[in-house]
Amino acid sequence: MIQSMTGYGKQVVQLPSKTITIEIKSLNSKGLDLNTRVPSAYREKELEIRDLLAKNLQRGKVDFSLYIEVTGEETTTQINEAAVKNYIKQLAHVVDGDPVELLKMAVRMPDALKTEREEIDESEYAAILGGIGDALEAINKYRTDEGLVLENDFFERSKSISSLLDNVIALDPERIDNVKERLRKAVSEIKEKVDENRFEQELIYYLEKYDITEEKVRLKNHLDYFEESLKSHDSNGKKLGFITQEIGREINTIGSKANYAPMQQVVVQMKDELEKIKEQALNVL
Repeated sequence: MIQSMTGYGKQVVQLPSKTITIEIKSLNSKGLDLNTRVPSAYREKELEIRDLLAKNLQRGKVDFSLYIEVTGEETTTQINEAAVKNYIKQLAHVVDGDPVELLKMAVRMPDALKTEREEIDESEYAAILGGIGDALEAINKYRTDEGLVLENDFFERSKSISSLLDNVIALDPERIDNVKERLRKAVSEIKEKVDENRFEQELIYYLEKYDITEEKVRLKNHLDYFEESLKSHDSNGKKLGFITQEIGREINTIGSKANYAPMQQVVVQMKDELEKIKEQALNVL
């Protein structure tokens, strides 16, 4: 069973005076690229949160966001009365204005509001960790569902390449006969007597040069291994990527040795299917 690196998980935790929203988004990446946004009050817990995310998500470009909205009367931000009064007094010397207008200007000035350092509430943090766990469960379910779609697509395209390989195998005798005929025709056009033994030796040389028996066998083995890896519990994108490289190597060699248009056309179709597999494999965890 494979998992996609693409996923999304969200969890909302409702406390008596706060609403906590947790969002986790992930896209494909070569490694783990983790970006976290947490309120300043929870900066000291950021490393612990990052470790939890890394342990559960392993790979991908991950964006984690923690939002805390105060819904009750509780607040850590208060008006700095001394500063506001001082601003109003100074502004009154500069401009003549209504006290309400002066107040509006004063509260926009630096230090008009002050935020007291809020100590972490352990019960609140426990609720946040529970919410992160639920969001991780949601994103991993999303990744698993996406992985199932990818897996079905991989099997379909792998079977397609296998079917095309059967076409290559069926065309091979015809291709060999075509090579022999072209060589005989080339010799006859020379209009010179040719040593039949020497001709047979040259023919064997060319047939060995164009022989694709090993490539057909290796390609079949690689396709079987690819499908076995999809079913295994330790399946991962990097492993699948390595196997597709080997599949591509055999397909390219068959194409270079084919020297026969109908077979080369089949090889082009195989390459097209493989490219689609490679593209999707980049999303596999």
